[in-house]
Amino acid sequence: MVAVIFGGNGFIGSFFAHFLLESKGFEKVYIFDHEALGQKSSLFRQQLLGASKGVEVIIGDVRRPIEWLPAEPVALVANFAAVHREPGHEDIEYYETNLLGAENVCSWAEKVACDRMIFTSSISPYGPSEAVKDECSLPVPATAYGSSKLVAEKIHQLWQARDDTNRRLVIVRPGVVFGPGEGGNVSRLINAVLHRYFFYMGNRATRKAGTYVKELCNAMWWVLQQQEVNKEHVSLFNMSMNPGPSIQEYVEVVCNVAGVTHRVPGVPYMLLLAVAYSIDVVARPLGIKHPFSPVRIRKLVRSNNILPAYLVANGYPYQYSLESAFADWKQNCPEEWQ
Repeated sequence: MVAVIFGGNGFIGSFFAHFLLESKGFEKVYIFDHEALGQKSSLFRQQLLGASKGVEVIIGDVRRPIEWLPAEPVALVANFAAVHREPGHEDIEYYETNLLGAENVCSWAEKVACDRMIFTSSISPYGPSEAVKDECSLPVPATAYGSSKLVAEKIHQLWQARDDTNRRLVIVRPGVVFGPGEGGNVSRLINAVLHRYFFYMGNRATRKAGTYVKELCNAMWWVLQQQEVNKEHVSLFNMSMNPGPSIQEYVEVVCNVAGVTHRVPGVPYMLLLAVAYSIDVVARPLGIKHPFSPVRIRKLVRSNNILPAYLVANGYPYQYSLESAFADWKQNCPEEWQ
């Protein structure tokens, strides 16, 4: 079998390509991305794909019509191509990539007559709220990223509806996805805790929906197979541990896995936010990157309390707890835990 992963050079795509080749019987995985392997991948992800026989990288831009065609029939398309980091982009960039990308990938899947597709959305369409949200909750996106992802979901659903009998679509809304080579929010949290510059700011109980990248790969494939059992043609599911861990749980598990004992102090939220703005005023004009973005500070006090109701209702067998996920990460990539 052959699969094509759009945005496959990214964090989730690298792991999913490895997952398909190593355990799901795929002989070849094409990675379609706008950059060659190594230009934006961490060393760990380069090594992961380098060790996976059957990977071929195709350079292309999903924002434009996709002319490339593989020689083989395509059994599965995965669309992970997205502009997603917040902060970091202008509003138009989210719409340009996430909407045009969805349209062009769906058109391409139709062209090659592939009838199975996985699309990674986000929990951002739900919008910020302390209330528990499941798949039946009304989306109320508050950012360009969340809005663009919600529209992209509809574009993929239109693709499926054009041949409802034969096409199968899985849409996943993951919380924060973490693991080796991530370089995102959870990596920053680990660094902050281990190097003693993480502070509570009245957010110990703040819940953050999250999942280990290997768990996400397994769940996407499991839901795709579950469609045959449930006679579903479109499956939308939230991806998170259940329940999503609190900030304090993340911190305590980091310390347990790293084998350290740190007393994490509390600092008033408004004081830390003021410091973040002060740093940003100096750093931004100079182009200096730093971990104290005011946007990220505000995120740390807002819950993403997302319930994976679809997985719970269908009896998904979770493979990792937060502690076993962090332990596996540390074992696979110990340099990120130093």
